[in-house]
Amino acid sequence: MLHYPKIPDSRNSPSGRCIAFEKYDGTNLHWDWEREFGWHGFGTRRDMFNLDSHGIEKFTFAHKHLKECVPIFFKDLADQIEKIFLEHSNYQSFDDFKVFTEFLGTNSFAGLHKANDPKDLKLFDVWAEPFGMIGPEQFIADFGHLNSAHVVYKGKLTGRFVEDVRQGKYEVNEGVVCKGVKGGKDIWMVKIKTYAYMEKLEKSVAQNWENYWE
Repeated sequence: MLHYPKIPDSRNSPSGRCIAFEKYDGTNLHWDWEREFGWHGFGTRRDMFNLDSHGIEKFTFAHKHLKECVPIFFKDLADQIEKIFLEHSNYQSFDDFKVFTEFLGTNSFAGLHKANDPKDLKLFDVWAEPFGMIGPEQFIADFGHLNSAHVVYKGKLTGRFVEDVRQGKYEVNEGVVCKGVKGGKDIWMVKIKTYAYMEKLEKSVAQNWENYWE
């Protein structure tokens, strides 16, 4: 089971208006909240653990390079997000939420994290059950004041914008994720990566990071 959908590239992307958020080169993590129980689960895109001492221990055993994520989440994001769920009128009719963050450090690359780097969690999406993913405009309005993904661009998704991202003209490391809405609710997303990042990724395949990364 994937807790977060796979994002397609821009080859078959819509041509409508979008908001482009910076795509961070880290590890995608989800955090689950219920109105009755509060924060109760978390994990990577492919797994889930109870957000208690036993679950955190199991998560850390399975993902040693991610062990710092839980204290960062509770220090920087958990209370502020919960306050929005409890008090904001947009969310009073929903009881179950899943929020998505990117875990990364200064020198993180391709999902690997250097042991001594300071780490961060960037909030980039919120799912409300049964509504679905919160749209990009509402996400910015309701969650943009938190430590969330940087908005790179607002406007029509054009071939020129795609090529400018690839050429590095927007000063992002990995690239961007463009998000738009069709039919008033359905969210579409496409990713665009820079040529520099793709070149670095290709070169890294032949290298052994075992002694460099945590």
